[in-house]
Amino acid sequence: MNNLIRTTSDNSDFQSLVKLLDDYLAIKDGNDHSFYAQYNKIDKISNVVVYYDNQIAVGCGAFKEYDSKTVEIKRMFVHPDYRSKGIGAIILSELESWAKELNYSDSILETGKRQPEAIHLYQKAGYQIIPNYGQYANVENSLCMKKMI
Repeated sequence: MNNLIRTTSDNSDFQSLVKLLDDYLAIKDGNDHSFYAQYNKIDKISNVVVYYDNQIAVGCGAFKEYDSKTVEIKRMFVHPDYRSKGIGAIILSELESWAKELNYSDSILETGKRQPEAIHLYQKAGYQIIPNYGQYANVENSLCMKKMI
């Protein structure tokens, strides 16, 4: 049985998945990892989704407020053994629904150019590439995207 829960960053399953995500990104990002890591702390994230497959946490995502009408998608991850099953799209859709319920109208995110699977997921979900924002403005490996929700 598969299910999705809304929770906070205090959730231990979320924390375990984020550890796997950080290990994965350390390899993907190489020398750029320490730059990105400083912006990926989870202690101030209160909107988290965890996806379970037969009571095993296999995927997660979160958002935080960027401004009064915009959320920023953070910490999207699906365990490698569970990829290509649509789980990432389910998590992203739930995050967007939750943000919309809270009266946000836009969703933005940053992903790495070395992560073609993530870029494909976001484009398939309707995200458009935008100029890099905030701390990612002059970062060569960053790709920023936006979607009206």
